[in-house]
Amino acid sequence: MDIQTKRVYESRKSNDGIRILVDRVWPRGMTKAQVGADLWLKDAAPGTELRKWFGHDRTNWEVFKKRYFCELDNKPQVVEKLVDEASKQRVTLLFSARDTKCNQAIVLREYLLLSAKNVNT
Repeated sequence: MDIQTKRVYESRKSNDGIRILVDRVWPRGMTKAQVGADLWLKDAAPGTELRKWFGHDRTNWEVFKKRYFCELDNKPQVVEKLVDEASKQRVTLLFSARDTKCNQAIVLREYLLLSAKNVNT
């Protein structure tokens, strides 16, 4: 599976494949054209309570990942949709967080790759 992550503020590239916005909240001040998402999967994002608790505080990163994995375990339809898309083409998970190393798209990508690996073993 070919899954990459990218900030919504980065320009669209021809090799992005399908661009899926995985934020629960629409990126501030951006139009649909500027975001350039082919799909907006709000349900793929962490729940509001978890998102607010994390607050992009890196000291909460490992706990955030575990809690978000648990949330994703309870969203099989969303995970299946993303795995299905990634099995057909490159998927670019779009996010608006400033932190490019610790955000929900990074965790989601890891979860999807692990899910696909477990299915194939």
